[in-house]
Amino acid sequence: MDPATIIGILLAFGALFGMIKLEGVHIEGLLLPAPMLLVFGATIAVGIAGTTLKDSIAAFKAIPRAFTGKVIPPQSVIDDVVALAEKARSEGLLSLEAEAEKHDDPFLKGALQNIADGTDGEELRILLEDEIESRVAADRSAAKFFMSLGGYAPTVGIIGTVVSLTHVLENLASPDELGPLIAAAFVATLWGLLSANFIWLPFGSRLKKLADLDEARMTLLLEGVLAVQAGSQPRLLGERLKAMVPVQSLKGGAGKAGKAAKGEKAGKGTAKDQELAA
Repeated sequence: MDPATIIGILLAFGALFGMIKLEGVHIEGLLLPAPMLLVFGATIAVGIAGTTLKDSIAAFKAIPRAFTGKVIPPQSVIDDVVALAEKARSEGLLSLEAEAEKHDDPFLKGALQNIADGTDGEELRILLEDEIESRVAADRSAAKFFMSLGGYAPTVGIIGTVVSLTHVLENLASPDELGPLIAAAFVATLWGLLSANFIWLPFGSRLKKLADLDEARMTLLLEGVLAVQAGSQPRLLGERLKAMVPVQSLKGGAGKAGKAAKGEKAGKGTAKDQELAA
């Protein structure tokens, strides 16, 4: 799990409460039910109105993923694909059927099973590209929903402030009450801006980033497994896949299969050294 979202949101609210304490603001003066009800309720309502009910439900179901989404290092993916290439060259493509059972990723598992079943390379490419497009489209739909909430919230907050100021104008005959009423009126604007920039926009950006990373990972797997099917040399395949990834993204993370393959090579090298020493 990548904790960026949790850390970022906690730091943002921490900075806000730090400012409240330093300014001597009473926190209960900001936690007013009426403006909060309008901002959160109306923002979600107009967000739902701008899309389909099914997409709205799917977007809210994606919220946990914003906190628990895994970021798999590209190097780990490359190591796994190289290990599969070595397995296929030494034991044949049918051996990939057994390898498919060892992986939890449905995308990779399906690709390996299709290779073992003898699916044509071009047909497999079309199938995998369609699967990537459909999976990424669902993730980006959730991201777009929260980005739209981030756009609606400030405006809804302004609407709440206008409504409250109307109430203020009705009480001009009571000057002593104007200060608290005006202060309360701007709470709606505060929550509109706060919810947009501290909640909705970060959720949308996070889900979009996870969708982009997942698309890049599946694209690496797509090119990798098709090269494995074509019988590419493992070392050259690894170099080719590395060329598809920004250099700064290649740091860290070796896949389980890649580590196992390196372990086997190290074991063989040790055995040879022992023979030479004997």
